[in-house]
Amino acid sequence: MGKVIIDGAIADNQWQRLEADALENGVPAQGKIIVPLAYWQENRDALISRGDVAVWLAPGEEPKDLEDDLTSLPLVAIHFPAFKDGRGYSYARELRTRYNFKGEVRATGDVLRDQLFYMTRCGFNAFEIRADRSIEEALHGLKDFSVTYQADVNDPRPIYRRA
Repeated sequence: MGKVIIDGAIADNQWQRLEADALENGVPAQGKIIVPLAYWQENRDALISRGDVAVWLAPGEEPKDLEDDLTSLPLVAIHFPAFKDGRGYSYARELRTRYNFKGEVRATGDVLRDQLFYMTRCGFNAFEIRADRSIEEALHGLKDFSVTYQADVNDPRPIYRRA
């Protein structure tokens, strides 16, 4: 299944993200899966009883659609079909600040090194790097800057309030 970056380290990817067309015959009997929001909404009870299920959001699908289910989910993936679509940054921030989601927030799709530092500031803690890029090189993107002036979801204090 490949590798992912989780909490600043490279790890084996334990989750399989499924597209809607792959779910036409139902979910796989075993393994950790990430299903689209629409599939989750249609099959919520069966998926909760199965366990090892997470949800992914596409652009235009908002975290509020999962508000009542966040305590049941170990992971919410936010898909970036193109790196230039920034809505996922807001979704991660909402999950962390408005909904107090403590689980894994994973970026998938067109995820590049240059985005990782800023994604962590918004609340992402896991990243599936684009297949044609080096995950080892992308890992360095988490440390591109040593100081930030603005507050973020990890530290809401501006720099002048930090000791």
